[in-house]
Amino acid sequence: MTSEIAARYTRFAQVEAAGQSLIYERLALQVARSPRCLAFLSALPADRQQPNLLFAALRSVTGDIPCDDRLDRAIHEQGDDIAAVMLCRTTQTNEPGRCAVLLPVLAQITGPIALIEVGASAGLCLLPDYYGYDWEGYQLPPSQQIGVRAPVMICNASPGTPLPRAHPEIIWRAGLDLNPLDVNCEADVRWLEHLIWPEHQSRLDRLRAAIAVARKAPPSIVAGDLTQDLPALIAKAPSEATVVVFHTAVVTYVADQGQRDAFAEMMLNSGAIWISNEGTRVFPQFADRAGPVRDNMFLLTQNGHPLAWTGPHGQAIEWLPENR
Repeated sequence: MTSEIAARYTRFAQVEAAGQSLIYERLALQVARSPRCLAFLSALPADRQQPNLLFAALRSVTGDIPCDDRLDRAIHEQGDDIAAVMLCRTTQTNEPGRCAVLLPVLAQITGPIALIEVGASAGLCLLPDYYGYDWEGYQLPPSQQIGVRAPVMICNASPGTPLPRAHPEIIWRAGLDLNPLDVNCEADVRWLEHLIWPEHQSRLDRLRAAIAVARKAPPSIVAGDLTQDLPALIAKAPSEATVVVFHTAVVTYVADQGQRDAFAEMMLNSGAIWISNEGTRVFPQFADRAGPVRDNMFLLTQNGHPLAWTGPHGQAIEWLPENR
């Protein structure tokens, strides 16, 4: 059991954190080598052992990022409090920067859109038409209609990416989440901030700017399970709109591959446009069609068809040649 957890943290360090966060790369490797940390994690349910969840809980409880000998000391002295946070919270990283890789797909949909996000967290990714974008100098200014300064999402786009000239027309939007977060709740906002990796100040800045937008234009988010409650939400969308269901780094937390595949089958038969932006292990049947696997990137698909490789935080999009 502990060897599997150690392998998970080593992979996180080498694949996900490498080149993105030196602090988390070192911290993950330290966890992988620490018998105390591994024993602590093994006592938690399997779905509560993720690196991002542990690191955010450490920051929440200690107010710090305890490295070196301070890590074992924090687990020894404050382990109960850290475990309590990990049991009641989840890794709901509401990264609005991912809208920069979703917009090239959304903008190609003609007519009004009814937008539904699965795993919506606080709903920040449900507001792509309010944000501004900068794809290496190709810019789309933010909306001016809500009276606050909306963030500008910066994204490195490959040649051939269909960059939009205008925001999509979204006339209705709703989110589904097991535990919706509230942008007007200080504790929820602090948790979202703790989920931002420590060196990523620009991500923290745009999170705060996106929260200001969401407070002015709050999307509707309902509590529910993606495997059971999505059809009822789809049924509420206005008939004159094209229903678009999307998710980013959400289905990866559905542990059972059979449930993932059943969700994919449900979406393909739903009549909605389905946009998935997930790690390659989530839907291997789609990743197999995208060429060599990119372990450090997500695969963006529409109705199961691979479109592009994307940076996990929306920092890059590499459109697949066959889609140009």
